[in-house]
Amino acid sequence: MRLFGRKSESPADPAPAIERFWAWWAEARPELDAAVTAGETGRQAELIGPAVTAVHPSLVWEITPGLRADHALVVTCAGDPELRAVAHRWAAAAPPADRLWEFHPSRRADPRATTLTVDVDGYGFTLGELTLGLRVPRGNPRVDVVAYHPIFTLLPEETRVEAALLALDRLLGEDEVARWVGDVSAVAIEPMDAVPAVHLPGVVADLASGYGDDQWALLEGETAGGARLVAAARHPLRPVDYPVFDQHIAITLPYAHHDAEGLPTGPSLEALRDFEERLAGRIGGPDGGGVLAAHLSAEGRRVLHVYADPEGRAAVHAEKLVAGWKEGRPRVDVAADPGWAAVAPFLS
Repeated sequence: MRLFGRKSESPADPAPAIERFWAWWAEARPELDAAVTAGETGRQAELIGPAVTAVHPSLVWEITPGLRADHALVVTCAGDPELRAVAHRWAAAAPPADRLWEFHPSRRADPRATTLTVDVDGYGFTLGELTLGLRVPRGNPRVDVVAYHPIFTLLPEETRVEAALLALDRLLGEDEVARWVGDVSAVAIEPMDAVPAVHLPGVVADLASGYGDDQWALLEGETAGGARLVAAARHPLRPVDYPVFDQHIAITLPYAHHDAEGLPTGPSLEALRDFEERLAGRIGGPDGGGVLAAHLSAEGRRVLHVYADPEGRAAVHAEKLVAGWKEGRPRVDVAADPGWAAVAPFLS
């Protein structure tokens, strides 16, 4: 949910760069440990910055207190969904945590957040002075945030928003912001109904309690040619819940039995339901690594949108299942889609 920042391109296979990073880490540990122990932040940046940039130039890093170790190295996509899988694969390849270091692919909530003061353009940004106007639009699984802080009167809008987003990451954790926070604005005049920022986690927890697993939304529309279209999508549907599922598998199934509007009926509807159940069982298994995100039916065809870890066997399972489809010639298309662009209208 970053409003500003660099737009990344779809990353190439990050595995070689990640492997080189951890080989470098093993060699650089003595110097890094000494720089951190001495509080030499400039030297830390000189060492770690280029190594992270070599994985991808748009990744962001920071050192924070660890949960169990003394220090945590956080390498994050900073809200860029195109890079979330890269950050998570970087963390998955990390060595085991030890007394000094642990590793995370996103910023974690900080229980001390409201006591922190950080520098923003030379001004002290104390999170305890941050207040928020909070709105939950009806039927929307996100809370919109209007942030105010006394120093916002002195800052340009872009800087205010970036400061607010960083504060939200500290209060909720970066992944929870991606899941539950909608529009974010930062204003120079405090909203009349603003509340202290410390209340945000409670508001989000209350919102999240209304959404369980395996909820689906049904939608209707028209194709480009004006035919009726019916779709179903997981709700809420968020790539952050499947951080390494950056492979898109589109399964197209023609069906023989349909009504006058081209929607499936009778035996075809049953066959489609049976196919989806078997598909979900296969891709959800130990070697599947995939999830059915949405499906659309129109003009005698159903398209199922699956997202998967390319290191799993979801695409293989899909190919095997369609081989048994008897109502026309099915099709399976596989492509990289780290931003889940193919299902963008259904993201919530």
